[in-house]
Amino acid sequence: MNIVIKVDEETKKKMIDYYKDKLREKTPPYAIFQAKEEDTIITLYESGKAMFQGTSADVDANMWGAVIKNDDDKETKEKKDKYYNVDAIGSDEVGTGDYFGPIVVTASLVKKEDIKSLEELGVADSKKLTDEKILEITPKIIKKVKYKTLIINNKEYNEKYNQDVNMNKIKAIMHNKALYSLINEVGKPSYVIVDQFTPEDKYYFYIKDVTNKVNNITFMTKAEDKNLAVAASSIISRYVFLKELDKISDKYKIPIPKGSGANVDSIGKELIDKYGEEILDDIAKKNFSNTKKILGTLII
Repeated sequence: MNIVIKVDEETKKKMIDYYKDKLREKTPPYAIFQAKEEDTIITLYESGKAMFQGTSADVDANMWGAVIKNDDDKETKEKKDKYYNVDAIGSDEVGTGDYFGPIVVTASLVKKEDIKSLEELGVADSKKLTDEKILEITPKIIKKVKYKTLIINNKEYNEKYNQDVNMNKIKAIMHNKALYSLINEVGKPSYVIVDQFTPEDKYYFYIKDVTNKVNNITFMTKAEDKNLAVAASSIISRYVFLKELDKISDKYKIPIPKGSGANVDSIGKELIDKYGEEILDDIAKKNFSNTKKILGTLII
């Protein structure tokens, strides 16, 4: 997937700062930098255009601005025509781009007869809905669909994450577990769809040692635009994530922001001043570059 966005000067500065510890050695002509984050290659050009290439390109691009070009529009329409009006289980995750808060994965079953009522509720990709809208419609959605949600908190994430266990492996194992649990309860429908975050062979490699594996999965990028089961899962996951973030905010008496921008670094420093460095073990994904910034080990 290739996505291009247009950014202003202020956003260019923020991107330069954010990706400075993820730069690749070679920079393409007319580019300010090229960086790699997980499965995405990011190239920022002098013209103010930023290109995101990879299976998670839409997620990374969404952090910085509105898409002005998407090479997959035709593919999206074709896949939506094929996978929309079907019985399907779809899974999606939230929290992987957020420094604070857990990773949440949900698998949902949507039957053809549920589609119209879910459309009337405004079910769509959670990234396109406001938090207020998600908090409003999710209690209604979970009354209509069968679903399974898994949460990995920050303490567990930090214990698992290492050279051999990366973010995508953690996500793959969580997706598989949620899918297996739901299928075990409701049976396997016409399609099982995962919003693709890593190549298919990599996904199955990550879960090769898992006892109960779900096979014959349909992987597609931007799946939440092509299938309502995935869209419902993205909304439920976001709803749970917001609730978990609220719990952290209440516990530490400070508003905990989403994302991984400069405001996150500011709150992180405030939390450390108040509670000590150990707090990051419990509420943050410590492998993010924010940790170095918060602890003052990066030259800013």
